[in-house]
Amino acid sequence: MSSPYDFTTWEPLLRLLRTAHAREAAAPGGQVSGSIGRDTDDVPLTDDREARDAIERVRTALASAGMTDMGFAARIPASGAVVLRLFDRTAATEDAVGSVLGALTLVEGAVPEPWRRLPEPVDGARPAPSADPELLERRLRDLIPDAIGATEEEIAAAEERLGLTLPEEVKALHRVTRARWEDWRDDHEAEQRVLGAVGFDPIPLEHLFVADLSMRSSFSWEHAATGAVLTGPEDAVQDLVGSPGWIVIGDTGGGDQVVVDLTPGPRGHLGQIVVLDHEQAVGASLWADSLTDLVLGPERTWYTGHRWEKPPLTAMVHDGSAGSIEAVAQPALEVLSIVSRTGAPLSLAPLVGLPRLRTLRAAPGTLADPLQIAELTGLEFLELAPEDWRVLLDAGAVPRSLSAASFQRFGHQDPRFAVALADEILALWDRPLTTETVINGDLGPLS
Repeated sequence: MSSPYDFTTWEPLLRLLRTAHAREAAAPGGQVSGSIGRDTDDVPLTDDREARDAIERVRTALASAGMTDMGFAARIPASGAVVLRLFDRTAATEDAVGSVLGALTLVEGAVPEPWRRLPEPVDGARPAPSADPELLERRLRDLIPDAIGATEEEIAAAEERLGLTLPEEVKALHRVTRARWEDWRDDHEAEQRVLGAVGFDPIPLEHLFVADLSMRSSFSWEHAATGAVLTGPEDAVQDLVGSPGWIVIGDTGGGDQVVVDLTPGPRGHLGQIVVLDHEQAVGASLWADSLTDLVLGPERTWYTGHRWEKPPLTAMVHDGSAGSIEAVAQPALEVLSIVSRTGAPLSLAPLVGLPRLRTLRAAPGTLADPLQIAELTGLEFLELAPEDWRVLLDAGAVPRSLSAASFQRFGHQDPRFAVALADEILALWDRPLTTETVINGDLGPLS
């Protein structure tokens, strides 16, 4: 296996980059940069077979070395004398997406606030009037009389493994069909009869699991810190990342998980059926008040659209709908993003003293005085332009309340500047620093 530190590993990619960016590469100090990871890459090339093969060559070398991703910057003059700089992601740096460096995790094990939220107890939560385990079982036996059901011993074993008592409707479902693929023995018609009767792909008792926080543990600070959770008094489903009362019993067939909800919202029912959208990291959508209701009304849909911003918890200041910080500075505000705008730089004074503000993102040139950030004592995530980070570092004013930090994209700036800046921030928390490796090679002159 080739090493990610061998010039030959990168040579095909470097040749493509030189051809695609000849003018930039030939300019004094010119270079091209990007990152390659296990699942994503940011390489300035057209997506064609040759580029994919060159990227995969590097990715394979990273995998053989037990590495997940690596940033790079290359100076490739017309002479072909290459200077390749490789940047190793440390345990304190998330996978890079669109830049050499991802977000910096300053406190080991820290997670964004939505990931720390547990369900609130709802007094008086009861099953829906439509919940009828006996009717459900009769209906399923009528629809799939040839299905093989689970035994009471198997149901008891599942409850012991999960550490909870399964709702009666779930037991009724599995008494009719245990949903094991081997039971159908390649009889796809029998399989489809089960799916059609139940309304989703049921999973066997031995595979039922709880959709708690660990199920959605994979997140990016840059995205997760900008989200917020809010369960209102009229909500049937609690707005959460995960819950110890969410039991996954199946799949919609499109990767979305079907869940029996034992921690419903104020207007929900115990044992209601909700769906966890695989494209969303927070929340669940109500599908039916009960499993009986779902089986008797299979035409219903669960999808209600993607989640959007949640005013007043999250806000975005820009030239459009919200042009000032004063307009959004309310006590409930948790997340503020200041995006590129044409007006004068903004003062952060209206934010001082807001009790729940935890995330601030500010685009380059939008802050009148970056040092005002020091007065925002509750921040846990901060994303700034490099020049604003420089102001905070020089003044010793980086908020110590932070759990993670990130940068607005560096564009064509030298990645070494990004790495040096990141290392200064990491050093304040005694976190592992980035490792830079310089490799010299020769591609030969352009013909």
